[in-house]
Amino acid sequence: MYTRREKLIHQVTALVTVSVGGTAAFTGLCIWNGNEKFYRDYVMPFTRRLDPETSHKLAVFAMKHRLIRKEAKPDPETLATKLWGLSFSNPVGLAAGFDKQAEAMQGLHRTGFGFVEIGSVTPEPQEGNTKPRVFRLNEDNALINRYGFNSEGHEAVYSRVKVEGERQNRAIIGVNLGKNKLSENAAEDYVAGVKKFGDIADYLVINVSSPNTPGLRGLQQKVELESLISRVVEARNSLTCSKLPPVLLKIAPDLSLEEKEDIASVVLKEKCRVDGLIVCNTTVSRPSNLKSDSKNESGGLSGEPLKDISTQCIKDIYRLTRGQVPIVGVGGVASGQDAYDKVLAGASLVQLYTSFAFQGPPVVRRIKRELDEILRLNGYQNVTEAVGKSS
Repeated sequence: MYTRREKLIHQVTALVTVSVGGTAAFTGLCIWNGNEKFYRDYVMPFTRRLDPETSHKLAVFAMKHRLIRKEAKPDPETLATKLWGLSFSNPVGLAAGFDKQAEAMQGLHRTGFGFVEIGSVTPEPQEGNTKPRVFRLNEDNALINRYGFNSEGHEAVYSRVKVEGERQNRAIIGVNLGKNKLSENAAEDYVAGVKKFGDIADYLVINVSSPNTPGLRGLQQKVELESLISRVVEARNSLTCSKLPPVLLKIAPDLSLEEKEDIASVVLKEKCRVDGLIVCNTTVSRPSNLKSDSKNESGGLSGEPLKDISTQCIKDIYRLTRGQVPIVGVGGVASGQDAYDKVLAGASLVQLYTSFAFQGPPVVRRIKRELDEILRLNGYQNVTEAVGKSS
């Protein structure tokens, strides 16, 4: 027989157990279902209390272990895109820099991205820059990072990409290639990446625009770029795989008009003819209206402050290449309108990263939903019809 006190303790314990269990179940269900309001009001405010790099690792962990339900509703036909012989169910991809080590491709695919770009990947493993190396600018909806190509190297990443590539329902995978910090020959590093990943990547990216590897952006200069890209294209063309992977070049936003003209002239040459351009990487500029205390940290700025800079850069490159080289637009995409503006400027595909870090997985589905609505409202049956209409 229980005493009155023991009975009371038993009842309270049972109530607490049920309450905690119910709260945990409710929380798990909301996270699993990608509930936008729950992420906005609870999940993302919690992650912002963590160190930014810790938060990044936690997000990769969640995607790696597929802690969000696969999107059940198929993408609308308005968003379907064909490019480089690939069929994208939607044009909204994840930019390189989030899944650096190719750990979370399937989870990101399930979240609703039309394609996933991993890396940057360097030939040999390297730690990257010292910590802290990533900073939130909460008031500006922005990040500054100076990771410095922290990579587990070609061998480790290759094995993971290969496993994902053999899945029946898999992501479209881009592999973003970088150079080792102490490498004496950048071209050899990029050629090695092409040879390593050429048989398993859906596309390859030559990243010469990160601001966090000394001397890297100098490879965008006309003479250096022509030498590099000609070697990369030659290496790609010499591959013996059944389908040669498209090669894309990722450029910086911090380019003068003359430098953009030089890049356009190089990539239009037959021996340097890349299959696409990713416009653009993070910026080393600091707009005067930034509010955050971290605004003067060194590194690349991404997010909302990059949005208009990126869109103008897309317009310039689209015009200079006469629309002959497909563009992937990236920089400040946080809504369907942002994605639409980049498409109008000349982007065939778009990518995001910072808005994913600030808003979580629900942002992907919302952007697609909004983009579909905007396209229909403006009389477009398919997103490809809108490409370059404002340039």
